[in-house]
Amino acid sequence: MEQKRPSIPMQVQAFRRRRWRLSWPWVLAAVLVALLLIWLVSRYSGKSTPQPSTPVSVTQVAGPPWQMGNPEGRFTLTLYADLECPFCRSYFPVLKRWVAGNADVALQWHHLPLAAHEPAASAEARLAECAGESGGHAAFWQAVEWVYAHTRSDGQGLPEDLRYPDLTPAIEQCLASERPEAPIRTQAAEATSSGVTATPSLRLHDRETGKAILLQGPIEGDALLSAMDMLAAGDPAATPTTSEMPADVVGDMPR
Repeated sequence: MEQKRPSIPMQVQAFRRRRWRLSWPWVLAAVLVALLLIWLVSRYSGKSTPQPSTPVSVTQVAGPPWQMGNPEGRFTLTLYADLECPFCRSYFPVLKRWVAGNADVALQWHHLPLAAHEPAASAEARLAECAGESGGHAAFWQAVEWVYAHTRSDGQGLPEDLRYPDLTPAIEQCLASERPEAPIRTQAAEATSSGVTATPSLRLHDRETGKAILLQGPIEGDALLSAMDMLAAGDPAATPTTSEMPADVVGDMPR
């Protein structure tokens, strides 16, 4: 008796079953690989190093010039000062507080030791420079604050028995060298050539417009804000080149 062959639909179903039996290991392997990739991606993305909020000082390049505030701010406020200047001494903490309250401003120090205050003014400037060389921007400003807190001013200098509390071998080695002399002399010469003749003086520079204004004397915060507005407006004709110098600053002019 002739054996009956399965119908075409039954053959198709049998073929499909055989094909499934052959291919299911590959399908399972593909699924496992996909799950492994998903797990690896989620694991390493979860362990990616978070970006911490970076203090302003960390983004600053090494000085000089020495800065505090926002180095990426629109305005740079340069303070021409003498560490023996009594008016600079009283104005500095006021200016520091103002800069701290204005996120778009960076304060930059510019040495201008006056002849009437030598040799104490340059000696203290050397200390600040060496502190900055050793510890960066924060260390420079810390030294400036310490000098202003302890100097007798007007060229009298620091008390003879007083020692800088953060003096390190690196700072001592710097003080024994000629390295701090160069930025002090260079900045003083630049100040004189640009017409700065008194301490304290300020130069406000708008980094966006490229315009600047020179202000002589201890300028109040409201006046600085007005100067910022005028520079931002790009109207140099409406901006005075200097402010009126207070009488007490005249005595600190170089002789």
